[in-house]
Amino acid sequence: MTDQPAHLIVESVSRRFGNVTALDAVSMHIDRGQIACLVGHSGCGKSTLLRAIAGVEPIDGGSISIGGRTFCGPDTFVEPEHRNVGLMFQDYALFPHLTARQNIGFGLARSSRAERSARVEDIIARLGIEKLADRFPHMLSGGEQQRIALARALAPQPDVLLMDEPFSNLDRSLRETIRAETLSIVRALGITAIVVTHDPEEALAVGDVVVLMDRGRVVEAGPGETIYRAPHTPYAASFFSRINRIPARRAGGRIHSVFGSFAAPDKGSEDVKIFVRPQSFKLNGAGASAQVVRRALLGEIEELVLKVDGLDDFVVMRTSVRQSVNVGDAVLLGIEPDEVMVFPAEPEN
Repeated sequence: MTDQPAHLIVESVSRRFGNVTALDAVSMHIDRGQIACLVGHSGCGKSTLLRAIAGVEPIDGGSISIGGRTFCGPDTFVEPEHRNVGLMFQDYALFPHLTARQNIGFGLARSSRAERSARVEDIIARLGIEKLADRFPHMLSGGEQQRIALARALAPQPDVLLMDEPFSNLDRSLRETIRAETLSIVRALGITAIVVTHDPEEALAVGDVVVLMDRGRVVEAGPGETIYRAPHTPYAASFFSRINRIPARRAGGRIHSVFGSFAAPDKGSEDVKIFVRPQSFKLNGAGASAQVVRRALLGEIEELVLKVDGLDDFVVMRTSVRQSVNVGDAVLLGIEPDEVMVFPAEPEN
């Protein structure tokens, strides 16, 4: 642990558009050199927050500071060009009439010609894009344009790098490679970065800190593994994975369901739901009587849909182990007890 304050501090930031609250008292602390991932469904406020940090979107309340300097707050607003924040757009926004080298140097207009040239050549060498430097954007592939956009954002040596859905325009086969390259460069340079995404898997793979948003609010924030394995809210549990919701009841210090009983959390109502991810089920051990309704091969994963005695809804199980069962077979379906999540039975939202 460090006693130093966070590098980026967003404190109780609000933003409204008429009757719509885009940001509702959002707070977020990111340490120097960390990569934070803002994730949530479309319209949750993550891009608005990114734009507010960049200074291209005003705020109605709260404050934003970077490196100990307040950039917006009560009676304070620093223009975007004076924040030393790098912004990388989803569509890359390269100037079509400029070469890659000229695009990279565009944000360095205030430097001397010698300083600008040296910085551009340094970042080109660091990213290994020498062969692309004299090409125009229309001569570049999507992955190459992404590299040029990254180089342009990094050239001014920003205090914070903001990336809005930077990998969404890439083919799936290329996305993971470009993403790994990009994050490796950002980490090597020690830059604090925020990545916006709507993809739960990408958020977990990218972020040192994952910030889950919903309807303008931060639902949960912390290490991705912690949020995934021990979510505090039903929304977080269901956002990062498909969930089976199973009615249950608390009694005698245990949670009782058709699948047996499990250790109960210390507090909570008597009527609860247990949330079970598809991969947390197991076949033909102790458990509930069920019948296989459907099978589907999903590449490395096999999915089974089952009708469980005592439940109205079907249950979905996924496993990487080939199951020797057929549609119509009777099975016993159990749950890994350590992977059961317990939430109140009340509506989730």
